[in-house]
Amino acid sequence: MNQQGGRSSGREDDWWGQLYGDVTDDTGPTTAPDSLDDRFASAAGAVNQRSGTGAAVPSPRAEPDAAPAPPAFPPGLPKPPGFTVETPPADDEPPSPADAPERPAPEEPAPTPSSRPLDYVGDGPPTYAAEPTALPPADPDDLDDLVADTVLDGAHYGACTLRAVSLRGDSARYRGEPRRDSLLTARFGTGDHALLLVAMATGARATPGAHRAAAEACHWIGRAVGRSHARLSEDIRAARRGDLKSGLHRLTDRSLGKLRASAAEQGIDPEEYAATLRCLLLPADPECRTRVFFGVGEGGLFRLRDGEMQDIEPLVTDVTGEPVVGFGSLPAETPDGDRLTMDLGITTPPSPYDPAPEPPREPFRFRASVARPGDTLLMCTGGLADPLRGEPALAAHLTGRWSGSEPPGLAEFLLDTQVRVKGYADDRTAAAVWES
Repeated sequence: MNQQGGRSSGREDDWWGQLYGDVTDDTGPTTAPDSLDDRFASAAGAVNQRSGTGAAVPSPRAEPDAAPAPPAFPPGLPKPPGFTVETPPADDEPPSPADAPERPAPEEPAPTPSSRPLDYVGDGPPTYAAEPTALPPADPDDLDDLVADTVLDGAHYGACTLRAVSLRGDSARYRGEPRRDSLLTARFGTGDHALLLVAMATGARATPGAHRAAAEACHWIGRAVGRSHARLSEDIRAARRGDLKSGLHRLTDRSLGKLRASAAEQGIDPEEYAATLRCLLLPADPECRTRVFFGVGEGGLFRLRDGEMQDIEPLVTDVTGEPVVGFGSLPAETPDGDRLTMDLGITTPPSPYDPAPEPPREPFRFRASVARPGDTLLMCTGGLADPLRGEPALAAHLTGRWSGSEPPGLAEFLLDTQVRVKGYADDRTAAAVWES
C-alpha cells in the first residue's frame, strides 16, 4: 500500500483491497454464524494456534461472575502499550475482596459545622453589605487619582513579622466613595541597619480631596524618615528616647506643615485638606526589640500580651495655640525634659506663602517600648480602634485569633480585620507586628 495515498501498485495493495474492498466473489455461501463474537473467537483461536499456546481468550461478552485466566502474550513479541498480565497474589499479599471476610459498612461521619469566616460580632448584622457595591467615579484624565478598595502587605525582618492592611469602609463601599485611609510600608537601608516604616493616614471626613491629603501625608513622612533613616536607626539601637521623640516630633510637624502648604497652593481650606498620621518604626536588627510609635490624630495602639489586649495609646494634653516643636522658637528641652535632636540634617526655610500656613494644632503622640517574645503590637486608624474599644466581642475575637505562636498569613489577616460591628462603617487600616 502506498503511504502517500497513491494508487495501488503491488500485490500488497491487492491484499489490502481484497480484505476491505467490495469484491466477494472468492467467498461462497456459508451456514456458519457470522456475528462479531464469532469473528473474535476465530481470530483468537488463530493467534493461539500460531503461537503454540493453548491459553484461552475470554469472550468479549463474558458474564460478570466468570473469572477466566488472563491471556498469555506470545513470547518473543513486544507487548503493546497498556498490556498487563495479572499473576496470582503471593502469600504475603492481602486477599482479594471476594476472599476477605465480610465487615460491617463504616458509619458515615456526622456533618461538621461550617468553617465560614466570621462576618460580624455584636447584637446584629451591620447596615451595609459585606462586599463592595459601587466604585468611586473616575476622571479619564486623572486615573492616577483612583484608590484601590483594599491594600495588603507584609514582611519579616529580624525578630518581627509584619502584616498591614487598608480597606474601604462599608459606608464608602455602598456610596461609591474612595477610601480616605492611606497606607505606606517602606524599608530604608540594608542588612541589620535597615529601618522599616509603616505610616497610615486618614483624610478629613466629607471632603472631596480626603484620599489625596492622606496619601500626601504618608509620602511626606516617608521622605522625611527615609532621608534621616541612618540617624534614626542609630538612635533606636542606642535607646536614645529623648532624641527620638524630639526628632520625630520635628519630622512629623514638618510633614504636616507641607500638607497645609499644599492646601494653600491649591486654594483649599487647610482644615479640609488635612489628615491624621500614625507611624511605626521597626529596626531590622534581630538584637534590637525597640518599637517606636509616633503620630498626630486619633486612632489606636494596642498590645496583645499573655492572652490579653492592652490599650497602650499614649495620653496627651490638648495643644491650644502654643508653638509646636519645629516651628517658631526652639527651646533646649521639651516640657517633658527630652533633649531636642538638632542634627537630623533638616532645615526650615522661610515659607513662600503669605501668610505662612500655621502648624498643626493636634498634639504629638510618641511611645518607645521594648517588645517581648510572643507580643503582638497593633497600630490602627479610628476605623478599627473605635469598634475595638466599643465592642468587647471584637477585641475578644481578635485576641483569640492573634495570640497563637505563629502570625497569620496575609489572607487570614485580611479576613480578621474585616470582621464588622454594627454602627462602625469607616475605613479600616491596621498594622500588626508579631514578635518571635
